[in-house]
Amino acid sequence: MRRAKLHRKTKETDIKIDLTIGGKGKSEISYPIPFLAHMFTLFAKHGLFDLKITAKGDLEIDLHHLVEDTGLALGEAFAKALGKKLKIERYGHAILPMDESLADVKAAIDISGRPHFTFKAKFPKELIYAEIGNERVKLSLDAEMLREFFEAFVYKAGVSLHIDLVRGKNTHHKVEAIFKAFGVALQRACAINPRKSGVPSTKGVL
Repeated sequence: MRRAKLHRKTKETDIKIDLTIGGKGKSEISYPIPFLAHMFTLFAKHGLFDLKITAKGDLEIDLHHLVEDTGLALGEAFAKALGKKLKIERYGHAILPMDESLADVKAAIDISGRPHFTFKAKFPKELIYAEIGNERVKLSLDAEMLREFFEAFVYKAGVSLHIDLVRGKNTHHKVEAIFKAFGVALQRACAINPRKSGVPSTKGVL
């Protein structure tokens, strides 16, 4: 079983992750930003990852610390769960529609050991709810915040990732298309191919 448990705690955030690659898409997400909790649920469901996330952060400042640190923790969990990367497909690609939105995660993921991220997505800032203590407050989510999440993931996971948002009108649909396509592409890259032997690289290492 390719599984990793991780606890990342700083003065700004406290994040616990339990990840299984090649699961059934089950998730338990306890996250103080309901919109992103929904995105992580979709990511797990369509990527067939069993995923538990419990997170807290200094949202009284802004979203940045928690969103970035979640990317770091999730990326590290994937790196640990993949282990020696034996017999993996390595490459994954998905083009995924969400009603009027179309996310094209092209050639998208290469589990190469070399972090690289290209992000072509624009949408206006969206007001979303966050939970601070017993209060629900409105905060602003924009494309740059998602960039921070994916860049952090790429850095810790050691993958090359390209995300292109081709078109769309509704911000929710745009972001949802991105996370679903990311999950599908990553699932394909992580898949075991029994015809392969060892590490999928002529260098003998990833």
